[in-house]
Amino acid sequence: MSSSQNNDGDERFALGLVFALIILVVLGVVWFGAYKGIHGAKSGNAAVTATADGAKRGAVLGGTVPAVAAARAAEAANAAGAAGAAAANGTAVVADDAAAVVIENGVVKFYFATAKAELAAGANEALVDVIAGVKAGQRAVISGYTDATGDADKNAELAKQRAFAVRDALLALGVTEDKLELKKPEAVENAGNNAQARRVEVVLAP
Repeated sequence: MSSSQNNDGDERFALGLVFALIILVVLGVVWFGAYKGIHGAKSGNAAVTATADGAKRGAVLGGTVPAVAAARAAEAANAAGAAGAAAANGTAVVADDAAAVVIENGVVKFYFATAKAELAAGANEALVDVIAGVKAGQRAVISGYTDATGDADKNAELAKQRAFAVRDALLALGVTEDKLELKKPEAVENAGNNAQARRVEVVLAP
């Protein structure tokens, strides 16, 4: 009888130990999941803060207004997502069939998808310096280019529609028509691949 009681006691002890281990494992998993969730949220907040700090530093180093620097940073992000990247020599690398907007050496370049005239996201931000120049007394000159594929007449009409889209964006941002000039380039089909050729350029002129 005594031996049977001892065996029962041992079994109860073993079962209790197993249950205790199971509870510890479950608690460990729950704690780890909660820790990862909190840590991930902190990392996300840190990334947002770092982005904002980067924009501020860019504003100081660039010697420009913080709002303009922030707009340029947002535009750079949009352009990177749509166009891919900028080459080491500063020439834009444009995706084969994607709308994008890039600022190169003070020239705002709008790239278009095949047979489309819709502006890429970030168009308004890219025109910040153009609008500032117009307010200072300059004119915005808009030129449309085409690729070398398809019917030349249709391409010329599409280039015009794309230039009109850029013109309308400037008008919507408060630029008056007397400060805008639509100019047909001497060579409509410009150098570069087809994606680079499907573009409208905006430059400031006296």
